[in-house]
Amino acid sequence: MNILGIDFGTKNIGLAWVDTGFGAVLPYGLIKEVKGKTKAGQLADLIKEERIEKVVIGLPVSLRGGEENKNTERIRAFVEEIKGVVDVPIEFMNEMFSSQQADRMGGGASRDEKSAMIILEDYLARRVSS
Repeated sequence: MNILGIDFGTKNIGLAWVDTGFGAVLPYGLIKEVKGKTKAGQLADLIKEERIEKVVIGLPVSLRGGEENKNTERIRAFVEEIKGVVDVPIEFMNEMFSSQQADRMGGGASRDEKSAMIILEDYLARRVSS
């Protein structure tokens, strides 16, 4: 199964990808503002072209009882926009501390891609343990 991990940001959207048959989570690039094309539209094109079967997107929640915030609302609105143009399951994964973990990782991938990798790895680990 091809799964796309997403770290949503207002400037960049970090992407990570895994083929569950292969098993290794890999950085998959960034989506940035492009004139004449929404980020959701760019993502929808990628999902269709790469035959993505599931999307996992990081959802920031607070340390205080999982409260949601403005960024959480932006992400939920973005997901609704995506759902309007593609028909793949989209799941949320708590992204708490993913950026801090990404900052400690080596390699040539961007911070946003590394955060997406962590979100996707956490999702896969949770799926295996449940």
